[in-house]
Amino acid sequence: MNAERLIGVSRHALAGSAQALEVLVEAAQAQALAQVIGHHLATGGPQELRGGARELYEAGGRGCGLPDQPGLAEGGIRARRLSGVPDVRAALAGLAALLGEVGIALVAVASDTEEEALYWQCIEAIDAADETGDRVAGLLHRLLAPDRDRERERLRAGEWGEAVDSPVRPP
Repeated sequence: MNAERLIGVSRHALAGSAQALEVLVEAAQAQALAQVIGHHLATGGPQELRGGARELYEAGGRGCGLPDQPGLAEGGIRARRLSGVPDVRAALAGLAALLGEVGIALVAVASDTEEEALYWQCIEAIDAADETGDRVAGLLHRLLAPDRDRERERLRAGEWGEAVDSPVRPP
C-alpha cells in the first residue's frame, strides 16, 4: 500500500478512536508509519532528503511504544504494509497532518483523564509526535525550497525586466 493511502487509513482510524487506549495505539501507529516512511526516503528517496529522512526514521522509532497493546500486536502495525512513496511531497504533507491530528487527540485524552499513568503516557506521546512532526516539516521545507527559489527568481526577473524597459526606474 502506498504512503498516502496508509496515511489516509491511519487518519480514518484515529478519527474513529473513541477510547483513550485506542488513541494511544493510533499515535504509535502514526509514529511507526513516520519511521517506515523515513527509512524508505533515507534509502531510496531524493538525495537532498536522505539525511533528514534518517532523522525522521529515528524520531519515529522513539514514539512507537505500547507493543503489547491490541492493534500493535504482531501483524497489526499498518506501516509494515508500505509499498512505496510515489509522491514524496503529498506523503510528507499527509504525514504532517496526521501527526498534528495525533497531537490534538492526545491532548484531549490527557486533559480528560484522571489516571496519572495515562496522563504521562499521553504527554510522552505528544512529545514524540511533536518531534516527529518537526522532522517532517524540515523535510517539506527542504523539498519545497527549490520551488520557492525558482519562483523568487522568476519574480525578480519579471520585476527587473519591467524596470529596465520602463523609462522611470523604481526608487
